[in-house]
Amino acid sequence: MTRINLLILLLFSNCLLSCEAQTNVKKMTDTALKNPMLCTPEQGACAMPNAGGAQANTNTMAKTKPVRIIYFTDPICSCCWGIEPQLRKLKLEYADFVEIEYRMGGLLPSWDIYNSGGISKPSDVAHHWDEVSVYYDMPIDGDVWLEDPLPSSYPPSIAFKAAQRQDGTKALLFMRKIREMVFLEKKNITKWEHLATAAIAVGLDTTTLKKDYESTAKQDFQADLDLGKKLGVRGFPTLFFTDSTNNRLTVYGSKPYASFENAIQSLCPDAVKTPIHTDWKDLFAHYPTLTAKEFSVLSNLPRPEAEKVLNELHKEHLLDKITVKNGSIWLKK
Repeated sequence: MTRINLLILLLFSNCLLSCEAQTNVKKMTDTALKNPMLCTPEQGACAMPNAGGAQANTNTMAKTKPVRIIYFTDPICSCCWGIEPQLRKLKLEYADFVEIEYRMGGLLPSWDIYNSGGISKPSDVAHHWDEVSVYYDMPIDGDVWLEDPLPSSYPPSIAFKAAQRQDGTKALLFMRKIREMVFLEKKNITKWEHLATAAIAVGLDTTTLKKDYESTAKQDFQADLDLGKKLGVRGFPTLFFTDSTNNRLTVYGSKPYASFENAIQSLCPDAVKTPIHTDWKDLFAHYPTLTAKEFSVLSNLPRPEAEKVLNELHKEHLLDKITVKNGSIWLKK
């Protein structure tokens, strides 16, 4: 696989950094800049769509903790799936100092926009997702793009905004569930039947969810798009770290855990990590589903040993396990 093909792969996922170099978007190669999928609002790939709508509110969260993170993501962003281990660790270690606000970025408005370049139709994405899975060591089955391709990422994004209106904590569980559906179960999460199933699984009221999904959540989603445009979001994941005096640091793309931690420490030098209880029961009490990579990061076990522990727990009937062609995920019974 050539460097150019790999770059195209990550650009569809809206990673701002190339897989090999992990360089800032401003330093991307001239070759990549000529790709019509890269950072052109007209193409709707890396840049935010030029759409009007509800006025963005940049102060929707009460600043109760020293550091606020505005996280721009998308339900089908594979690079965002790739940073789940880092984010889950951050939430446990810095829960007393950090609050995270999830914003939707609108990765795929419509396939009509992706009409040129290396990716022009859903079937082009399948093998790219398989490659992303290997790179991030997170299970993904790209065959959803062959079997039941998604026409847009807007419906699940709007559903998430509807879930946020109902319950912020359950909304995050909902996001995790629909990501597992699309990345592992090959479910087309633009379909209401799958969104409703995810909502029921995490305890959301589906009647309220559907009502908001068809009305006010659309305005909330547009407000996210407007805010992303205002802040200059060009790809996903993008995380803005801000302190109480509005000093801001930005972490673009998939980065090592140290990048997230350094941003927190720079804005809040007094931030102290909370030790993570690494016993498997404690970890699955926090997160009912874990991949081997996530379990490795949270338990501080080497990756092979982490998977061995998980498989032993599965053999002892203490965990359930779902295996796809590019990995597995373990579930709390």
